[in-house]
Amino acid sequence: MKSRLEFHYCILLADTAATEVQKKGLRKVALLGTKFTMEQDFYKGRLASRHGIEVLVPDPAEREVIHSVIYSELVLGKILGTSRQAFVKIIEHMQHLGAEGIVLGCTEIPLIITQKDCTVPVFDTMQIHAAVAVEFSLK
Repeated sequence: MKSRLEFHYCILLADTAATEVQKKGLRKVALLGTKFTMEQDFYKGRLASRHGIEVLVPDPAEREVIHSVIYSELVLGKILGTSRQAFVKIIEHMQHLGAEGIVLGCTEIPLIITQKDCTVPVFDTMQIHAAVAVEFSLK
């Protein structure tokens, strides 16, 4: 279970990501992250109810692949080409289901997936959040 602070941080990430998704005029995105992020409603529910963005998540087998790569590879600094290919395949499946963009809802995923890997916009929530923090601090 996430702490109260972690929960509020996730909400802030969702809101800043939603702003960027809306700037691109997108209405349906895929959310990639840990199983907790993809399965619980705090992130995708926030995008839908607060921002009117439809959120798709990978099927259970794909969620398991993503979660496993995050915890058994990425957090340990392992970047495997086979895992990148698996992520790209999952992203292509999400596009086939109608995803107009991909929200990277976990700070480790940008280690393996970037905009160059996708034909639709990729939203790196950590990068977005950092830019918003810098903008806020400069005001």
